[in-house]
Amino acid sequence: MTSVWDLPDFDSHEGVHTFTDRASGLRAIIAVHSTHLGPAAGGARFWHYAAGDLAVTDALRLSRGMSFKNAMAGLALGGGKGVILADQPGAVISDERLRAFGRAVESLGGTYVTAEDVGMSEARMKVIASETKFVSGLPVASGAAGGDPGPYTAHGVYLGVKAAAKRGLGSDDMRGVHVAIQGVGSVGGGLARLLAKDGARLTLADVDAERAKALAAELGAETVAAGAILGVEADIFSPNALGAILTEATIPTLVAKVVAGGANNQLATREDYDRLHARGILYAPDYVINAGGIINVGLEYLGQGDEAEVMARIAKIPARLDEVWDESERTGRPAAEVADTIAQRLIGRG
Repeated sequence: MTSVWDLPDFDSHEGVHTFTDRASGLRAIIAVHSTHLGPAAGGARFWHYAAGDLAVTDALRLSRGMSFKNAMAGLALGGGKGVILADQPGAVISDERLRAFGRAVESLGGTYVTAEDVGMSEARMKVIASETKFVSGLPVASGAAGGDPGPYTAHGVYLGVKAAAKRGLGSDDMRGVHVAIQGVGSVGGGLARLLAKDGARLTLADVDAERAKALAAELGAETVAAGAILGVEADIFSPNALGAILTEATIPTLVAKVVAGGANNQLATREDYDRLHARGILYAPDYVINAGGIINVGLEYLGQGDEAEVMARIAKIPARLDEVWDESERTGRPAAEVADTIAQRLIGRG
């Protein structure tokens, strides 16, 4: 049996905690990658995994990504992630399991701060908060930092997509730029609406085909099957669903000149950094472009500023991307590798 220390994605995690609550049926993992800059902050995900080891790998990869994301965003936060295992696809989490997860978070004494991620909501975060104070992303008054991170993530990705279009396509205007968007939930859907206002041409795909069709009808966009979106002849491919979609098998099928989207861990392996770079495709490192949500809930938790401060910090995302792309051009290294190097240095591992 492979130990957690021997897993490819372990990367010197400070802690990997598993929790079981027989009364509620909770099975959860909380991974703490780094507390070098502050408490390990990252959302809690409710998802069905075919096997428990896949949930552990997901937690490790997402936790490391949060360390890098928070560091690159200039937040006084480390990186962690919560994964709550669903019994079956499409399951709805009970309040009993949410409270049990809250107690699990509380038991770590503030080492980990949770927030909203896939399968969760503001209402569910309120239930978790009934058992722990180490939670962010709760409903807030107008003008305050905090609340649903989705729209803030979408706004940051939108700014990053425009920066990528300028860098990779030489386009200062999104009118007529063809963007293929994978996943039209909170982030992908918000991104699509912002790009539609700019006159971009959109092709949408989602595992929920009806959701994609409804948004396409609203925006005057086209749709394709979820499995066909990577091969669409678009200028920009924007992944905004789950991760590990850029692989040895899929990278050769990409037609787009730019990859820029909000999904976490888009590149399946370190070798895929080189594969994408070798094709000359401009890549916006995921944890740089998608930092808007954690900037929002992070500043809420830290008590540092209001919504105006959140938006001001999100507006810096294009400059961070330019820093990565400039270094990539100077050194010939993949943008993903450059971003990792910068982030590792910021968390004291450089």
